[in-house]
Amino acid sequence: MGRPVALVLVVAAALALSACTSAPAAVPASSPPEPAPSHDILVHTIADAVDEELRDELLQLLEEDQAERLEGANFGGDAPRTERLAEIIAEHGWPGYSLVGEEAEDAAWAVAQHSDHDVDFQKTALQSLTAAVEAGDASPGNLAYLTDRIAVNDGTDQTYGTQIACTEDGPQPVVPIADEASVDERRADASLPPLADYYAEMEAICSEGP
Repeated sequence: MGRPVALVLVVAAALALSACTSAPAAVPASSPPEPAPSHDILVHTIADAVDEELRDELLQLLEEDQAERLEGANFGGDAPRTERLAEIIAEHGWPGYSLVGEEAEDAAWAVAQHSDHDVDFQKTALQSLTAAVEAGDASPGNLAYLTDRIAVNDGTDQTYGTQIACTEDGPQPVVPIADEASVDERRADASLPPLADYYAEMEAICSEGP
């Protein structure tokens, strides 16, 4: 398999999140950006009850995550952020739009997405995120990406085709896509673009080299 590619999520507030794809073993410290999936384009009203302190903390965790991956900073790696998010989920459930707002919900997802060292935690986070999405309180696109990330770490087929790597033959799924003939239906349900469009964007990124 060729070099992994960072998956970048750009939310409505123009915040960029890298969510590097990888083989199950490890996630590289930095890697080139990937096009933004076209989800989270709706602006969600932030409720008056938003926990501003928790929102700011999650955004700070994201800043540390990105600084380590893109700038070579050292905040102790992913483990401390995973531990803190686990505490937040244990106390509040998934930190959704109503609790922390849209940007911080994305920040929580980025931490979970990068918790490859603790797949059991990722699965716990997935359960909480699923409940939040079903309640309209979190991003279905984030759920799709985390679902596929866990599949990569488990070595099973991915559902949405979000985990892509650059290879000598161009963009290729890190693990196979289950029932690829119907993947665009699942991607549409998650507010993701068709797989062909995603691959076209990835082709441009892969052609740029490391």
